[in-house]
Amino acid sequence: MSQAVNLIVFPVRDLAQAKKVFTNVTGVEPYADAPYYVGFRVGGQEIGLDPNGHKQGLTGPLPYWEVKDIKKSLQSLQEAGAQVAQGVKDVGGGKLIATVKDPDNNIIGLVQSP
Repeated sequence: MSQAVNLIVFPVRDLAQAKKVFTNVTGVEPYADAPYYVGFRVGGQEIGLDPNGHKQGLTGPLPYWEVKDIKKSLQSLQEAGAQVAQGVKDVGGGKLIATVKDPDNNIIGLVQSP
C-alpha cells in the first residue's frame, strides 16, 4: 500500500516564528509559503508547518505515508479497523491528503502526489 513516509507535518501556533526556526534547521527557504501551510523540501523529504494543526487535535508531528491511490488506501485502512479522521482533501497542485485513527487513536496520514 505505502511507498514511504515522505511528509511530516508539525502543528504550530506561530507560523512566522516557526518558519524562521525551520528555515534555519533545514537550511533551505520554503517552497510553499501560505497563511495555511509552509513547506520545505529537504533531501527527498517534505517538512510542513500547519497553523491549524492544534485546532484539529494534533499534539505533535504527523507522518504522512506516500500512497499511489489514496482512496483505495483509505478504504483498505477502514476495512482493517481504522476510522477516517479527515477525508481526502486536495491541498493544492493535485496533492491529496487524508488521515485516519487506528484502534489506539494514533493518527496516520496519507498523501498522494500528483
